[in-house]
Amino acid sequence: MNSHPTPRRLRRASAAAALSLAVLAPVAAPASATAPPVQTPAHAAPAAATSGPLLIGHRGAAGTAPENTVSAFEEARSSHADFFELDVQLSADGVPFIFHDDVPARTTNVAQVFPGRENDPITSFTWAELQRLETGSHFSGRFAGEKIPHFDDAAKVAGNKIGVFVEIKSPQNSPGLEKVVADSLRNNPAWNRLVRCGKIEVLGFDAASNRKFARLAPEVPLQQLMDTVPDAATLAQIATYADHFGTDYRLLDAAGVQRVKAAGLGMGVYTVDSTAAYDSVVALGVDRVTGDFPVQFSRHARGQKAFPQNTGVRVAGAVNDVPGNDLQPETGEHVILQNTTRHPVDVSGYRVRDTKDNTLTVGRGYVLAPGARLNVYTGPGTNRPGAYYNGAATEALDNEGDSVALWSSHGTLQDTFAN
Repeated sequence: MNSHPTPRRLRRASAAAALSLAVLAPVAAPASATAPPVQTPAHAAPAAATSGPLLIGHRGAAGTAPENTVSAFEEARSSHADFFELDVQLSADGVPFIFHDDVPARTTNVAQVFPGRENDPITSFTWAELQRLETGSHFSGRFAGEKIPHFDDAAKVAGNKIGVFVEIKSPQNSPGLEKVVADSLRNNPAWNRLVRCGKIEVLGFDAASNRKFARLAPEVPLQQLMDTVPDAATLAQIATYADHFGTDYRLLDAAGVQRVKAAGLGMGVYTVDSTAAYDSVVALGVDRVTGDFPVQFSRHARGQKAFPQNTGVRVAGAVNDVPGNDLQPETGEHVILQNTTRHPVDVSGYRVRDTKDNTLTVGRGYVLAPGARLNVYTGPGTNRPGAYYNGAATEALDNEGDSVALWSSHGTLQDTFAN
């Protein structure tokens, strides 16, 4: 008996061949048949927009539009990225919808619509209830009225212009989600067209869920997500059911990339939100890069200015974890802005926003001289030249590393920074 599991790519090729033979067989399809079976090998991925790795917009274009919304997907579609990524879950009545968090508090107006249910599982809401929630205003008033999308809305947005990474989110909260996704990819014409064109990949952190999906849809490329790169033996097991591996770029090194590729897996990283981080992972030889700013990074990858509306003010650094309390008066956590021009720049009203919607704002009257720096603090302190204090009672910066974006008072993206 063969003790070595069949590699995932070989099983996928066999599945695709079997489906092709089924199509060629002289059997009339029933009149009620939906989409045709998959005929094109799913591993025929679209060519990258550049000679570098594939670019994937995280939750659409979550840095410049409200995450996991139609607006974010449309922005990613216009960005020259290769794919956008989304998170799918099941409503209480079994409808697949697109949402990241386990609870609705952070990104919706649930407190106004359903008081007391702010921290209820998002999957405890029916589809009708979910449609009463608004999920754009937390990002900007420009997106007021944005709704939680149905899973199929993403396929409609993608059309034939961009691919989709489908993350099966928190499968323990959505029993049967793997089958719902597999059935949609096979039977919905819009999704099936993307599958046949090599523009779909399914991914997730839960290995058992990924194995289940691999059995249900062996023709669809699959990616295993983990926080760090495991040892070679674990990667070899992953290669029996997955085609690709994705991990946090902050913890990745050349040895990790080598182990992943030695296992025959594609190498992906998330969530890359600064041009410096993008350049570093490209230098490591990764195959795909997922980030919140696909518009800006596709420009950067093509040798253009990533932030063409920049006024000369950049994020020069951030101190996420200070000795003592991060919110201690005067010396707590802060972001450092710098004027890189030869003329003064008024930064009053400039905003620093992180990936969890925490926002720090610069008060009135702050004009940075050429070369000058301004520390923007989360907590309390005495405002003075070179320091502005937001007086917040909650920490904003992740001590293990965070990504922030700088916006002008007019709402134009100035810069991004990650540590």
